[in-house]
Amino acid sequence: MVVVGAGMVGAACALYAARAGLDVILVDRGPVAGGTTGAGEGNLLVSDKEPGPELHLALLSARLWGELAQELGTAVEYEPKGGLVVASTPDGLTALARLAAGQRAAGVRTVPVDASELRSLEPHLAPGLAGGVLYPQDAQVMPTLAAAHLARASGARLETGRTVTRVLRGADGAVRGVRTDRGDLLAPAVVNAAGTWGGEVAALAGVPLPVLPRRGFVLVTEPLPRRVRHKVYAADYVADVASDSAALQTSPVVEGTAAGPVLIGASRERVGFDRSFSLPVVRALAAGATRLFPFLDDVRVMRTYLGFRPYLPDHLPALGPDPRVPGLFHACGHEGAGIGLATGSGQLIAQALTGGTPELDLTPFRPDRFAEEATA
Repeated sequence: MVVVGAGMVGAACALYAARAGLDVILVDRGPVAGGTTGAGEGNLLVSDKEPGPELHLALLSARLWGELAQELGTAVEYEPKGGLVVASTPDGLTALARLAAGQRAAGVRTVPVDASELRSLEPHLAPGLAGGVLYPQDAQVMPTLAAAHLARASGARLETGRTVTRVLRGADGAVRGVRTDRGDLLAPAVVNAAGTWGGEVAALAGVPLPVLPRRGFVLVTEPLPRRVRHKVYAADYVADVASDSAALQTSPVVEGTAAGPVLIGASRERVGFDRSFSLPVVRALAAGATRLFPFLDDVRVMRTYLGFRPYLPDHLPALGPDPRVPGLFHACGHEGAGIGLATGSGQLIAQALTGGTPELDLTPFRPDRFAEEATA
């Protein structure tokens, strides 16, 4: 099989397919983790998923990440630090508690936290918050390292700096491999793991897939002693993730890293592939972070970076075989959750490729669901 895209999802697809006995070629026009993965924070989250198919995928992925962490050790900087979601008002806390109850029914571990207990978990958190919910299953990896180690562990033939220009199909319409700027790579199965560029790869096979870029900025502070113990974010972050709005949205997300810097997000806006620096966005992120953690007001930001999340209209990835093109599989459109959902996605793709029954029902993730909606 050929996997197009050497980000986290592509590397995971390569790993689990290889472990299922397939010969794998992993191809990317850039380096490993050169796209959205390299611009991510490395979050492995269940806390920001509403009950439904994506949450089931997140729980499967969390289990598989735990298994890989045992295998790869500290190489990927896996840190099961948990997530803390906080509400600033009683109404916000009521909505958060309602979400947590639904998540708990789906298998998520949730721990309600009273206002008086918040600072025992995060001593530097701002006073006056209404309360929160602790999610022990949330974790973090260093995304570039993790993608590289997954790709290496797969044993796949790695073809970086090689651009796919066409998905080859036979007279019967089935996949025969891919054409690249350096020759053809032949295989009876192709996995589209191109992330934000998944729509372009789908088009090379002659099928539409409405993946759009959703831009986000991250601030990176100077290295600090560990002052932020969990991934901490405001309750309205979940609503921003689920929003269909193309306009700018920001909600404070703050987390420490093993290396010392604090990462600050999160912003979302649909502005195409515009890579322009935006001072208003950066200011909004900094203001939101200091509202949660006032000590950050005196901390220097070393740099900012941006990436493009692969957005699909219903906020679910395209995952599994494409009935329109035999031999074509998709694993893209995970928006901002691709790093966390990569392992489950890779396992499900491998199970589908080898004729097994996937652990989760792939129907909600059908790649052709948008064409069906347009026809209806």
